[in-house]
Amino acid sequence: MFILSLLIVLVGGYIIGYLTSKIKLPKIVGMIIFGILIGPSVLNIISPSLIKISPILRKIALVIIITRAGLNLNIGKMKREEVLISFLPATLEMLAVMLFSFLLLDVSLLEGLLLGTVLAAVSPAVLVPRMIKLKDEGYEKVPNLILFGSSVDDVFVIVIFYVVLNMLKTNTFDLISIIQIPSSIILGIVLGVLIGYLASKLFNKFKVNKYLKVLLILIITMGLVFSEDYLFKVINVTTLLSVLAMNIVINKKSPKEVKEVHDIYKYLWFVFEILLFVLVGISIDLKFAYSNGFLPVLVLFIGLIFRSVGTILATLKSNYSLKEKLFTVLAYLPKATVQASIGGIAVAEGLEVGNLVLTSAVISILITAPLGAILIDNTYKKLLIKDSVYIEK
Repeated sequence: MFILSLLIVLVGGYIIGYLTSKIKLPKIVGMIIFGILIGPSVLNIISPSLIKISPILRKIALVIIITRAGLNLNIGKMKREEVLISFLPATLEMLAVMLFSFLLLDVSLLEGLLLGTVLAAVSPAVLVPRMIKLKDEGYEKVPNLILFGSSVDDVFVIVIFYVVLNMLKTNTFDLISIIQIPSSIILGIVLGVLIGYLASKLFNKFKVNKYLKVLLILIITMGLVFSEDYLFKVINVTTLLSVLAMNIVINKKSPKEVKEVHDIYKYLWFVFEILLFVLVGISIDLKFAYSNGFLPVLVLFIGLIFRSVGTILATLKSNYSLKEKLFTVLAYLPKATVQASIGGIAVAEGLEVGNLVLTSAVISILITAPLGAILIDNTYKKLLIKDSVYIEK
């Protein structure tokens, strides 16, 4: 039954995703809807054993997309807008969702903050492939900003999510947990830089074939993320940020090695993208979603308004044109990967707010993923200038 369920998810998810893309919508939307149809809320034809391991599969998918983002980032001297866009839009959105969910959805402020952390992350699944495509077409400046900002944005939000989750599980709110956030981020970067430097030295010194390189990167990144609970207790480190930093360093120190590695990661993502979004559709409770009505949608849109304000503030004093700033605002709207990866954790932990968090996460994907993808695909040629133009100037 497990193997049959896995085949249904992969084959059915691929077909539905392909058909959805043919009507100019992100295939992930079709995958989620397919998951809802085959899940417990409708047909209930998927093995419980597959559903049980879905949190592990979702975490692997998140590691793969963060790795892909890191392997495509070229980081030089940090600019003001790069720093601000990494946390300001997400912070304003988190705080807005916390406040308005407290006012409208009958949850505590801490539960509202947990919901805010889930909703605040921007989507690598929508952004990373598109920004890589734009870079291939000659648009470097803005896609690089968005790739870097969105990747750090996701990790920043995930760090806060786990801190708040732990507070809700233990029913405590202490200063130590809050102080741990910046130290966890800094240590995560340091650890990732060190590992990335050692890995690039290894790749440059020995003639390692591309499959072995991919295997080594997979072992290191998966080892980091799946041992985070232990590492966090020992050195208080955020390992997803380590994964991002490690692959940025590999890209910088071993650029010739990166392209072939990234090509293989594209195929890995092809499989795990289907698993991620079909499984999140399977986990949604339609009755609960229906019972909450329009209010979660209202909270979502209020959060998006505050996110957009944060994006504008982050790029306000930069040398980007008005059109480029507008494109950045539009590109920072879609949600998918992080919501699919962590949206179900509150349910798995048995929190009272769990179903609301998961339902809101899925609603955010179904609304913003197609909206963001359509806006990016249909505006970049009008709003962006190829980097050759900047060079000529």
